[in-house]
Amino acid sequence: MTAKLIMTLDGAILREYPITKDSFGIGRRHGNDVQVNDMTISGRHVLLTTIGIDTFVEDLGTTNGTMVNGNYVSKLLLMHGDIIQVGAHQFTYFTQEDMDYEPTMFIKAEVDETRMINPGKPLSDELKGMPLGAAKLLNGPCANVVMEMRKPVNTIGFKGKTLASIARGLEGYTIAIYQGKSPISDKDIPLLNGKPITDEVTKLSEHDIIEISRFQMEFIYVN
Repeated sequence: MTAKLIMTLDGAILREYPITKDSFGIGRRHGNDVQVNDMTISGRHVLLTTIGIDTFVEDLGTTNGTMVNGNYVSKLLLMHGDIIQVGAHQFTYFTQEDMDYEPTMFIKAEVDETRMINPGKPLSDELKGMPLGAAKLLNGPCANVVMEMRKPVNTIGFKGKTLASIARGLEGYTIAIYQGKSPISDKDIPLLNGKPITDEVTKLSEHDIIEISRFQMEFIYVN
């Protein structure tokens, strides 16, 4: 059984990479097994090392760091369905060859450091003491993966489309339809507890279920 990485950008699948070597590198320079033209990625950014049946991911002392399932890591044993974030790109680690995947299985936890909680009022240090929310994936090969939402704004979507935004404020988390340049078609409108999400900001409660094209995630608090 050969493990593989599914490379995605903004939720869209770009390429599949089988891991056929004991050392497998990702970075911006030539000579990496995966070369990514992304200025937020270091020349040599990540190294995957396979020892027996175990594969480890290691950040190579990069400026912007490497995240696995939303957490910054230096070195970590990978499990099936883990999501490695390198710059703007994500790599989902697959070890089960008999399990299919679809574009709807990939979400993007997007952050924007410059956004404000309230107009004219920048994010303050008070937010750091607030409970931390996360999306727990409920179905698909990435089931049970938890993606933390630490930043003021996160977006979720599929097939390269951003569909909803989740904001973190001093009174908790809220969700609303994403107000982009193009309107979202009726068939793509995400659901909150079975009801369509609208442009009206709605406060999220723990265990609320967000659904995008049959892909479900549960909003939880992790601390």
